[in-house]
Order: sequence, then structure tokens, then C-alpha cells
Amino acid sequence: MTLASRAFAQLATWPDLRRTVPSCGLGRAVSSIHGEIAHFHSSRDVDLRLTDRAIRRFAKDMRHTGAVRIVPGSQWVTLRLDAASDVDLLLTLASVALQAQQTWPDPVGRLLVGCNDQRGAGFVKADLSGV
Repeated sequence: MTLASRAFAQLATWPDLRRTVPSCGLGRAVSSIHGEIAHFHSSRDVDLRLTDRAIRRFAKDMRHTGAVRIVPGSQWVTLRLDAASDVDLLLTLASVALQAQQTWPDPVGRLLVGCNDQRGAGFVKADLSGV
């Protein structure tokens, strides 16, 4: 079982989340009654939807980890699951995302931009073979 599969299975057991088809059409997702929380696009990459407020609050800490990619202007952060600690980080941030959606829901009529996978903003592996 991959780390992403394990994380997805755990999130799917949370009482406020349900399995769903991601709006981008790629992979698997979990949603709350307030909207999508996470898209699992591969065995390693997960897009997690946070509120603007949550991203601003945790941006400095998230940027210091190599497991998280923040895309300016996106409500989604991309997590690379390479270790069990990355799954722990995902579960913690998913809890933050769920609480933020419940406490500070998106304004009515606000256009939600697609996840980072649709923006080509996942992790890019550098080709260092010629170096």
C-alpha cells in the first residue's frame, strides 16, 4: 500500500469527509459538505485545499519543508508523500483545512480555481544527469 493510499484510506474514515470524484477528473478525492478537501493524483502527490487565511498563517512553516509546494494565487497546496512523516503532515493540514472551511467558509459567489495538478504546479524532478 502506498503512502497516498494509506492517507486516503485514513481520511475516508473521518466522519466529516466522504470519498468523491475530484472536480479536475484526475485520481481520487475527499470532500466535506463545504467542498473538496484533497485530490490524490498519484501514489505520491496530493493537492490539499486550504483557505487563504490558513495558507497565510502556515506559509512560512510549509515553505521550510520540501514536502509542500505553495502556488501563488491558488487555494491548493501540493504535498509530496515520500515518508510517513509527510502523511502525518497531510493529515494535520487536512484537519486545518476542514476546520478552516467550517469556521471561515469561502465567500458566496467566489470563483474557486482548479487544483494545482490542473495548473501544472506539481513537483518537478530536476534532470541532473548532465551535471
